Amino acid sequence: MTIVEGIENKVEKLSLKELSEFRLWFAKYDANAWDAQIEADAGAGKLDDLAKEALAEYESGKAREI
Repeated sequence: MTIVEGIENKVEKLSLKELSEFRLWFAKYDANAWDAQIEADAGAGKLDDLAKEALAEYESGKAREI
């Protein structure tokens, strides 16, 4: 059994209250992991081309306020 399968097995056995608590914890965990990945990608320059493209569209008038 893989680690993921073990976690799945344990999650399936949670009570409704425990599952709700787990969902809240995991949503926060996942958001923090996503933020860390975005920061790492930005720091490594992986988003530079996207930023340049967005600025070019803005400067050419293709962008609109939302």
